[in-house]
Amino acid sequence: MTLDQDTTFDGRLVLPTDAGWDDARVGRVFNGRRPDRQPDAVLLAASVADVQRGVRLAAENDWTVAVRSGGHAWAAWSVREGGLLIDLGALDDISYDEATGIASAGPATKGGEVLSPYLEERGRFFNGGHCPTVGIGGFLLQGGQGWNQRGWGWAAESVVAVDVVTADGDLVRADAEHNTDLYWAARGAGPTFPGIVVRFHLQTQPKFAALAHTVHGYELEDFTEVMTWMYQAHHRIPDNVEIVCVSVPVEVPTGGERRLFLVTGVAFGDDQAHAAASLAEFNTSPVLDRAVFVQDAAASSLAVQREEQMRQNPEHWQYICDNAWIDGENTPEGIAQMVEGIRPLFTTNPTERGFAIWMSNAPRRDLPDMAFSLHTDAYVAAYTVYEDPGEFARNRAWVTEVFAHAEPVTAGQYLGDSDMTHRQLKFMAPENWERLQRIIADRDPQGRFHRYLAKDPTRLNVNEWELDAV
Repeated sequence: MTLDQDTTFDGRLVLPTDAGWDDARVGRVFNGRRPDRQPDAVLLAASVADVQRGVRLAAENDWTVAVRSGGHAWAAWSVREGGLLIDLGALDDISYDEATGIASAGPATKGGEVLSPYLEERGRFFNGGHCPTVGIGGFLLQGGQGWNQRGWGWAAESVVAVDVVTADGDLVRADAEHNTDLYWAARGAGPTFPGIVVRFHLQTQPKFAALAHTVHGYELEDFTEVMTWMYQAHHRIPDNVEIVCVSVPVEVPTGGERRLFLVTGVAFGDDQAHAAASLAEFNTSPVLDRAVFVQDAAASSLAVQREEQMRQNPEHWQYICDNAWIDGENTPEGIAQMVEGIRPLFTTNPTERGFAIWMSNAPRRDLPDMAFSLHTDAYVAAYTVYEDPGEFARNRAWVTEVFAHAEPVTAGQYLGDSDMTHRQLKFMAPENWERLQRIIADRDPQGRFHRYLAKDPTRLNVNEWELDAV
């Protein structure tokens, strides 16, 4: 490694021989299942200028560059073998323009824990990630599956501009009129983006006036009947309602805790009456009389919702997860096939704290012109959550098995919950994928920035079983 005597940082450059190396390498990784991969150096950037200096230092040393914003990528995509890891943890300042309603924030800003309360104080809202500690950087680059995206759109759709450090170390603004290729790629390319976003400019919306929360708790043996009804009903539910079904351990009214299948609706309303009325369709469940408990349109708040999300996602536990976009015909036969395809995700989790989610994305709509380009009417993800590393093999095998069972109804995956070191699926429309490759070739011809962390980088954006069938 060469260090020019004029290369100084506002933050700190950490080398493998330095004290605190491992903390710099993986200390901010949310998943307690930390990788053994070893970069050549970690730059704890304290400023945008640091990021620029870091990219130029990497060029001098022929290093590739990886980037960490919030550290929530389940596969720890920011930790690569060799090269320079630029940690953006200090880039978390926020500003707000009352005249335009645009909030500007650094990539490490925690969407739920920090940005949301900041905007709420100003009567505004931005649909960031559900887990409050998720940084907005990786979240938005991957499309941004946030609060009620079925109604408000993917969070990346509200990105009006990004400030980007390029492969040459220059700082540029990208929006609908300037550096439009980078603006297009920043909304969905994920961790192959050919630059480093050091600031996001986000169009916010007026904060809703009221929030109501419906929850039905069902026994696991009722999964097939309940999920069949949900597939029939979710298109009829107003789009101001976020619809999520989850298999998770909960406290039951009779005492104790056990795993149930929960059907939930969170309605964002003009007032409490409007929010409650938006949830009426949930009361048509044909097995409502068999529910273990029913919470009907209870008043709630974002703070309460965030607290529940944190309880469900304990930091530094070990996670193995995967996900799929589920697709099929909206007919009795098609619904039956989709329900059976995802059933094991919800009924057989091997870990006490593990969970699975089904999220409605209906009615499906055309997306704006951006890199993110693959979604269906419903999304599923399953997570094993455990503390003992000795449980890895058993839990990995379960995740592999249940998603193999879902292959007949799987269209692809969402980058945000994927692990391409284990399973590679389609995540982008083919024409968008080709366009992204042209942008990368133009913006990063030397390959300065790491591409996707994958077991086979030559077979990206194709469902594995489709390749194997050729």
